[in-house]
Amino acid sequence: MVEQKPGRKALKTKKLIKNALAELLQNKNLKDITVQEVAQKADISRTTFYNYYYDVYDIYEQLEKEVLAELGILTLNFHDNPSKDYGDEFFNYITQNPEVFKMIFSPYNTGELRYKITAMIEGVFRLIQTEKNEVEITDKELDYFSAFWSSGCIAVIQKWVQMDFSPSKDYIIRTLTDFEKQMEIFIVSQLGLR
Repeated sequence: MVEQKPGRKALKTKKLIKNALAELLQNKNLKDITVQEVAQKADISRTTFYNYYYDVYDIYEQLEKEVLAELGILTLNFHDNPSKDYGDEFFNYITQNPEVFKMIFSPYNTGELRYKITAMIEGVFRLIQTEKNEVEITDKELDYFSAFWSSGCIAVIQKWVQMDFSPSKDYIIRTLTDFEKQMEIFIVSQLGLR
């Protein structure tokens, strides 16, 4: 039997439910959120909720998988795009999903998704640096540099999300690009390259 893709109405309803949970998670722990609260926030019935999800943990799990998959695709496409284009796509994704990213950086969130996104950014940074500087990806110093860089990126993104996406996306991309250039100069000097 061929699985059918969900229709537009189903996709819209699922998005409403995910955004409702994301909004609730900005002020409440997942374990304290009920299906009824999510349904009310999404302006749907509990029956409609159960047509799509088992419980609030199921929504969260699906939401996490979706974010990681979409950011993963952006990351895999990194080689096809210059660094600025990648930054634009990455930050466009964030601005197109504001409630989700407010949830990710909420003090009520477990931090697991934030950790996974940090690891993804760290992997991209390591890849860029190994290719630019022709070093082994297992280089111990590069390991520390990439951990520092990815944590810094996440801190900047978190601050930007918490400031309600102000200043502009372009300003944040320029800032991170400047940080990256300074980090590259430092890496080259520390690793004795070029």
